Amino acid sequence: MPVAFDTLRFAETLRGSGFSDEQAKGLSEAVLKAQEAGTVSLVTTEDMFRVESKLIERMTKIEGELTLIKWMMGIMLAGVISLVMKAFFMH
Repeated sequence: MPVAFDTLRFAETLRGSGFSDEQAKGLSEAVLKAQEAGTVSLVTTEDMFRVESKLIERMTKIEGELTLIKWMMGIMLAGVISLVMKAFFMH
């Protein structure tokens, strides 16, 4: 959320400090533009919640895939062990 910036009061303060009208107006516009440019890239809480929900969704999917991989590896290991047992103990 942008912060209110009173360019007129800022320019008047500069004029009171010895700046010319042109300098005060130019500096106040430059400060306003810099402030606006800085607030464009700020992250809001809505952005954070959106990213968090996407991350949770992806992590849930990855957890499911890891569970499947664990079961597949267990079955494969059991198959390899059974082949080794057959090779050594079944003549």
